[in-house]
Order: sequence, then structure tokens, then C-alpha cells
Amino acid sequence: MTFAIDLTEEQFAIKHAIEEICAKYDDHYWLRTDETGKFPEEFVADIAAGGWLGVAMPERFGGAGLGLTEAALMMQTVAQSGAGFSGASAIHLNIFGLMPIVKFGTEEQQARFLPPAIDGTDKACFAVTEPNSGLDTASLETRAERTNSGYRIRGRKIWTTNAQRANKILIIARTTAKDQVKRPTDGLSLFYADFDRKHIEAQPIPKMGRRAVECNTLFIEDLEVSNAELIGEEGAGFKILLSGLNPERVLFAAEAIGLGRAALKRAAQYAKERVVFGRPIGQNQGIQHPLAKSWAELEAANLLTFKAAALYDAGRDCGAEANAAKYLGAEAGFRACESSVLAHGGMGYAKEYFVERYFREAMIARIAPVSREMILNFIAERVLGLPKSY
Repeated sequence: MTFAIDLTEEQFAIKHAIEEICAKYDDHYWLRTDETGKFPEEFVADIAAGGWLGVAMPERFGGAGLGLTEAALMMQTVAQSGAGFSGASAIHLNIFGLMPIVKFGTEEQQARFLPPAIDGTDKACFAVTEPNSGLDTASLETRAERTNSGYRIRGRKIWTTNAQRANKILIIARTTAKDQVKRPTDGLSLFYADFDRKHIEAQPIPKMGRRAVECNTLFIEDLEVSNAELIGEEGAGFKILLSGLNPERVLFAAEAIGLGRAALKRAAQYAKERVVFGRPIGQNQGIQHPLAKSWAELEAANLLTFKAAALYDAGRDCGAEANAAKYLGAEAGFRACESSVLAHGGMGYAKEYFVERYFREAMIARIAPVSREMILNFIAERVLGLPKSY
């Protein structure tokens, strides 16, 4: 497979190291995790042992101190190995999810929270979305009320990944009522606290794919958090949250493209080997053209994805590029998986050829962490200068 970007020697080394780890976990392994719902503990342990959970974290806390470009390359390599989102989502939050602590946490918080996350001792989940607010974060209903020693949190969250095994939770809650702030996005605060199961009930959500990495509805009742677990200033949680949105979009784009490439590789191989009417089906343009189109779409999306990553690493604005990359990467990845299933014909529907799992997982990036429609809204308003539509 060719590269759409020029990789440095260090980046090639990262890609090779991740490929070596992933080679131990073939499609049969990932199919078993999907069928059983068993979390890929062995895979995550190997990633953690190599120090890769801290690829973008500061060196003084045990990380590699690299950028979003290297993190995206790493996550794309994981997905492209055949692990797809089953593998990528198992480590996704560790890679960039705790960046709010890096950017806004105190030195004491960074020293306390980051090393155990980097070495895999702490397992965190991120609780933002709520049943009644969805993407309208300003309307979330979870409250954090002041106490003598900190805050008491009550509320519900939904689609929280990895809550069954987490011992830490990064959670946003309203500390000042919406009708008492100047802007709806004011009065939200971010906390990084212990996942206390006496006060948090996590119920898994049955879903169509990526069964090994569960999503949950959380019921939070009187969760006590201290002042030392508040990240940044009280009321500034939304601004802090926004700082991590562009990197997450880039990572999702890279992962979706990696999954699409895995599907495309399997489809091309099958098309060369499958003989019908005395000729390989890959000789037919009806098979060739959708796969060739998918290759072109994946490579184009990849260029924008790593452009967005490079802009972020350079400290430049990348909102438009990151959002567009996520949109194009998700769509290209999905179409590549769909084309792969169709190229396999009836066998594309069979689990033994693996591409049906790819196809189910490809839906994730089209939905999360932000919908296609909201991305188009962003580009229409922020890039084209059109009036807000919602």
C-alpha cells in the first residue's frame, strides 16, 4: 500500500513497531472479540508495554512527546491491520483523550494523573453525551453542586465507552445553571475523578458492531469529587472540551481510512483469486471500478487528514480541515468497506471472510463523535460564511 504523505524515518519506525504488535492479532482474533464481547486485554497490554499509550503525552511524565501526526499514523496503522475500530477504540481515549489535563491541568494534576494513564495502570472513560441533549452540549443536565470539599455530581450520560473496566472518569457537568450565565456554553466544568461504582451504575448498550469495546448508559448519583479533580477553571469546561475536538476528529478520520484500506486489500485479493465464468472476477470492470474509486477516495481523505494533523502540530487553526477530514475519511472508509462486501458477493455476508465486520464497524465514524450534518453546518458557517441554520 502506498503512502499519501512523506513519512520521516522516525514515523516509519513508529509504523513498523505498531505493525509488529498488530501482527500478533489477526482477523480471527478480532472476530472472536466481536463474537464474544471480550475486551482485547492482550492487545492493549502489548500497546501499553511498548509505551505507545503515551505517544502524544509529555516526556517528563513518561510519554513520547510526539504530535498528532504520529498519533494519527499509529491509530491508522492499528485499524489498517484488520483490528478496525475494535482495536482502535480499545486505546483511542488514552492517545489524546486526556489532553485537557496536559493543556489545562496543574503541574500537580499532570504528575498525578498522566503517568498511570500512560503506563496503562489507569483506565479512563469520557462522559460527555447525554440522553436528552445529544450534540447540544450546552443543554446537558448533569449537575455538579458545590460542597464543603468539592462537588457532588448527579445525572446521566450515554454512549460512554469502556465504562465497564474504567477506574477513572473524565466528565463534564453544569456547575452554574444555564439561566444564570451569559452564554449557554458558560457554567460547564470538567472533572477527572475516580470511577466510584457505589455512585455510578454503568449499563452496556447492545449495538451492531465493535462488541468487544462496549458503550454504556451511566446513572450518576451523589458522586463526590474534590476541588483537586477540577480540570482548569470552574465554568470553563466547554472551552476546555473544544480544545480536544479537532484532534479527535483527525484520529477518527485516520482510523476510518485505515479500516477502509484493510477492506480494500481483502477485496482486491479476493477479486484476483475468485474465478467465475472462467475468469477472475477482478477482470470485470464492475468489480474493478468501485475498488479503484475507493482507493482514490481513501488517498484523498488521507491527504486532508494529515494536513489537519500537521496544522495542529504547528499550532495553527485546523478546525475546517479536521472536520472535513473526519467527514471525508468516514465516508471513504464506509464506501470502501461496502465495496469490499459487494466484491465478495454472497461470501461478503459471511463472517469467515471478515469484511462484514469491517462494514459494521465503518458506521461508527459516520455517526461519532459528531454527525456528518453538523460537520457540514460547521463548514457552511465558519468557512463559507453562511448564516447559522440551527
